[in-house]
Amino acid sequence: MDREKSSYAVQAVENALDILETLAEETPDGTLPYLAKKLGISRNKAFRLLATLENRGLVEKEEWSGNYRLGLSTVELAQRFLKNISLIKHAHPVMEGLVRRHDEAVYMTVLRGSEVLFLDMVDCDQQIKAAPLVGKRFPFFTNAAGKAIKALESRDLLEKFFHRRNKDIPDLAGLEVELDTIREKGVAVDSGGLGEGIVSVAVAVRDYAGKVVGALTMLGPSFRMVASRLENEIIPSLCDGAEMLSMKFGYARM
Repeated sequence: MDREKSSYAVQAVENALDILETLAEETPDGTLPYLAKKLGISRNKAFRLLATLENRGLVEKEEWSGNYRLGLSTVELAQRFLKNISLIKHAHPVMEGLVRRHDEAVYMTVLRGSEVLFLDMVDCDQQIKAAPLVGKRFPFFTNAAGKAIKALESRDLLEKFFHRRNKDIPDLAGLEVELDTIREKGVAVDSGGLGEGIVSVAVAVRDYAGKVVGALTMLGPSFRMVASRLENEIIPSLCDGAEMLSMKFGYARM
């Protein structure tokens, strides 16, 4: 299996990763000649790799010495990774409780740019259910999770977003009104955005600073996720679960 995977390796990518690992050493030698020699490539190739990494913020060049070091983007990646681990750790018990109560699939979702990533899942025991979505990304406007998170972004960010008149969104004016409604109600409901006959419901989760870190999301087939069940059972439970999870991250409602 390892041999099969190695056959797909891209040498330039491996060289770039070798550079990052070298610069991550306790006392790295970040000079261009040393890096080129260690990787066994020409200085010209090493320079092009470093320039690409520098352009993405993964590497920085010291002006006074010309040496290279890890850039701030590596710290951001590490923080995002640790944050996701912490989010899953705290969210999973809450998700399990929601599944035990309602027997519908529950996800922890996060916003990545303009897309929603389905980060973690607790599945239900129903015979008829949607295919697992863990690891998949969807445009935020196609599902309840994305709308629940996006609705709580700052007014400035939302105004910039709508000012760009995104052509991928079929009804931009309608979406703006919908996000206002979600902001007022604190819950988002979407039907059909993740597939025909699939209903998703989501409530945002906040941290100690009031920043949205993700959304608890439940989804199931429309014949089970009927309006009366949503209003009387699922939405109150999701709101309680999101509030409980937010409190774990230090959020206190004003």
